[in-house]
Amino acid sequence: MNPDNLPQMLQTGFHLTLGATSFLIDTLQDPLKREENLDKLKQSDLSLLADELLEKGEMTDREARNFVDTIFSQPGVRDNARNGESVSNHSDTATDTPGDSVVQPEVKEIQELTAQMAALRVQLENLRAENSQD
Repeated sequence: MNPDNLPQMLQTGFHLTLGATSFLIDTLQDPLKREENLDKLKQSDLSLLADELLEKGEMTDREARNFVDTIFSQPGVRDNARNGESVSNHSDTATDTPGDSVVQPEVKEIQELTAQMAALRVQLENLRAENSQD
């Protein structure tokens, strides 16, 4: 195994995992997608399926990065981040409107997942830096 390829392999594995997770969520949530995805598993060449999952994972990663960039480009969030407050603390102070009880848990979950993805990205960049120094 070539240490120079390690960061690329980790990123590819990460994207493949994101794609597989998305595939699994689609399969579990949508009955029509379930049948379609199960047929794909039965009839598909594994390398083609892996390529599709990798592409889906890369797209999910780009969307998550755009989402994080959008959140942190908002003035209130940027100011709270500088003061050490988290994004979820900022959303807790929002006024209650009809439907907030349904939306807020989803928003918090998205924020937690986004934070986890950001932490994974930082770890990946640190690994890249370590490998480039060796």
